[in-house]
Amino acid sequence: MLDRTVDSHVHTAFSAGRDSVSLVVAAAERLGLTELTFADEVGPETGWLPSYLATIRRAQSRTDVTLRAGAEVEAIGTDGWLAFPADLGGLDLVSVAVGALPMPAGLAGPGTVRALVEAGALTRADVVDMLVTVTARALQRVNRYAPTQLARPLSFLGRAGFGAADVDEAAVRQLAEVCRATGTLVEVSERHLAPSARVAAAFVAGGARLAPASDVRQSGDVGRWRYVEQVAGDLTPVAL
Repeated sequence: MLDRTVDSHVHTAFSAGRDSVSLVVAAAERLGLTELTFADEVGPETGWLPSYLATIRRAQSRTDVTLRAGAEVEAIGTDGWLAFPADLGGLDLVSVAVGALPMPAGLAGPGTVRALVEAGALTRADVVDMLVTVTARALQRVNRYAPTQLARPLSFLGRAGFGAADVDEAAVRQLAEVCRATGTLVEVSERHLAPSARVAAAFVAGGARLAPASDVRQSGDVGRWRYVEQVAGDLTPVAL
């Protein structure tokens, strides 16, 4: 279920990372990885996408590792609208993330959402439903233009102080069905420790595909799995 020779989400110095594309590729080669997906963070003001894509294409000509040129885009509207760059052309995929919860009044960070729940303005079930709905709409919207991945699934809930018991499995199945219908790959994030093994199993039960994602900022951490190994072990049936 989780091919650990693949790293489906890495960053470079083009955005949130520290190292160049070539250094990240070299790290993947040393570990014997077979596939690497670049997913640098982009937004409406991003102007470096052509250089980014060209750099990845040049690197592909010098390595046997399969390189995919992706970008991480944040969902920012309740209708699933995202902070798109001016042009998605040339990208192999879009990794959809939800860093702040889109609400009618605007984006709400984890602290704001926690305060609203504590004040009784929202229930925990409300927040889970809103997050799942926005994520599903964002995936459906982006999938019209490019293949999609789901970055750090539902990790916003943990940052807002929610526990495992707050995550309704039926809601996860609902999101998993959207992932299956859109062909969205669900990332198991080493950096963000998300999703949990229980949620990962719910995604699988709903027909979604999982992939390891280091979400690294530096080349030395590419493809180095601890949390991913734990989740993979929990997903693997134990022989009796």
